[in-house]
Amino acid sequence: MVSEPLGEEAAADLAKMFKALSDPVRLRLLSLIASYAGGEACVCDLTGPFDVSQPTISHHLKVLREAGLVGSERRGTWVYYWVLPAALAKLSSLLQAPAATATTPVASAR
Repeated sequence: MVSEPLGEEAAADLAKMFKALSDPVRLRLLSLIASYAGGEACVCDLTGPFDVSQPTISHHLKVLREAGLVGSERRGTWVYYWVLPAALAKLSSLLQAPAATATTPVASAR
């Protein structure tokens, strides 16, 4: 986005990610998953910190997965989740401010 405007498809993909992260529970879930040792967390470890039911947590995890922010794998009874680094890189690159150059005016803080 910094070097050129977003195309329609890229904008739709990124909007889906941002929409998924606009819910505080999902944002916290993503942070919780990313903070686990080894970079992945069992769904059984994700319900305790929240004041919502297990089915609600499962719904939020599904939204994160469908938005392309987390991956998952069933291992026996449990499902394990991890953050997808490529998705975070996309979001990060979009949010980076362009580097100021000699010809680029820098807005002063007010």
